[in-house]
Amino acid sequence: MTLVTGKSTPDEISVELSSRRTGMSFQRTRMSADRTLMSVIRTSLSLISFGFTIFQIFEKMREHNVITHAASARNFGLALVGLGILMLIGGIGYHLQFMYGLRHERAAMTEAGLIHGKSHFPVSLTLITAAILLVVGVAAIVSMIFQAGPFR
Repeated sequence: MTLVTGKSTPDEISVELSSRRTGMSFQRTRMSADRTLMSVIRTSLSLISFGFTIFQIFEKMREHNVITHAASARNFGLALVGLGILMLIGGIGYHLQFMYGLRHERAAMTEAGLIHGKSHFPVSLTLITAAILLVVGVAAIVSMIFQAGPFR
C-alpha cells in the first residue's frame, strides 16, 4: 500500500479517507456495544440491589418479631436478584457474541485490504465490570438462599 499524501490522485485520497472512515466506524460500533452493556449493568445492578435490600429488610423484621411471616417478601427479593443475574448473563452473552462477529468482520475487511487494521480493540472494561457484578450477584443470591457467605 502506498503512502497517500496531498500530491496523490483524488481517487487515492478518496479511497484512503473512505477506508479510514470505515475503520473508525468499527471503533464507534464497539463503543456502542459497550454502552449497551452498561445499560444492562445499570438495570441488573438495580434489580440485584433492590432485591437484596427487600430480602434483608423483611428478614430483619422477622428476626425481631416485628412480623411473623416474611416468605412472600423474601421470595420477591430472591426473584429480583435472580432476574438481575439472568439479565446480566444474557447481556454478557449478547455482548460477547456481538463483539466476536464484529472482530471477525473487521479482520475479513482488513485482510481484503478494505480498511487499515493497525489499531486494535482494547479489553472492554465494561465487560470486566459486568463479570465482577455477576460474581457479586451470585454471591448475594447464594447468601440469601443458604444464609451463609459474605453477605449474611
